[in-house]
Amino acid sequence: MKKYQAKCSPLFYLLVVGMFLIPMVILGLDVEMFTQRPVILLPILPPIFMMLWIYFDTWYGLEGKKLFYKSAFLKGNIPVEQIREIVVGKTSYVGTKAAMGTKGLIVKFNRFDEVYIAPKDNEELVEDLLKINSHTHITKPSNHDQR
Repeated sequence: MKKYQAKCSPLFYLLVVGMFLIPMVILGLDVEMFTQRPVILLPILPPIFMMLWIYFDTWYGLEGKKLFYKSAFLKGNIPVEQIREIVVGKTSYVGTKAAMGTKGLIVKFNRFDEVYIAPKDNEELVEDLLKINSHTHITKPSNHDQR
């Protein structure tokens, strides 16, 4: 399987760092509270672990004639023959989003299904997909469409 690394936006990095800094700042302000009640950190642990899981377990791959995507608990595969359109360089904020970055690929398949992925190199993945299915329509949004 050929794997593709996921792109990570600066906002995602900021969220991960912020998740670690918040308890450290609170700890610095009142050390006695944490020594008496360390359980107070429990509510912030699940989001920290979730963000780290997403960061370390987001990738995309091509094996045979299938495109695989995985982002923590969100995973799936798409038969490349079913991909009807790929929108390059646009960000999707709704639907299935197996990505940490912006300006990735919106992969449309079947009739109404789509998934948003953000590999580090959009063009490499698109080229590899076109080698398998040359009938896939590639759309690049104009400058005023990119958000």
